[in-house]
Amino acid sequence: MDKKVVIYTTPTCMYCKATKEFFKENNVAYDEFDVATDAEKREEMIQKSGQMGVPVIFVGDKMVVGFNKDKLSELLSIQ
Repeated sequence: MDKKVVIYTTPTCMYCKATKEFFKENNVAYDEFDVATDAEKREEMIQKSGQMGVPVIFVGDKMVVGFNKDKLSELLSIQ
C-alpha cells in the first residue's frame, strides 16, 4: 500500500482499539501515537484535525475522525 496510515489514540479508547483491530485484520501497517502521554503529538493532532477526541486517523492526506469502517475501507481500498 502506498498510503501512509497514522492513528492518534489513547489507551482507554474503545474506538481506537476497534480501529487497530480492523487494521490488523486487513494487514494495514500504521504509525500510532498515544496522545495521552505525548503532549507534542496531542498538539499536532489538534492542529491538524481541530479535534480533541480520538481516534484521529490519517490515510495519506485524508482524515477520518472516529472508527468509520466504511470510510477506512474506501480509503484503503479494502473490499
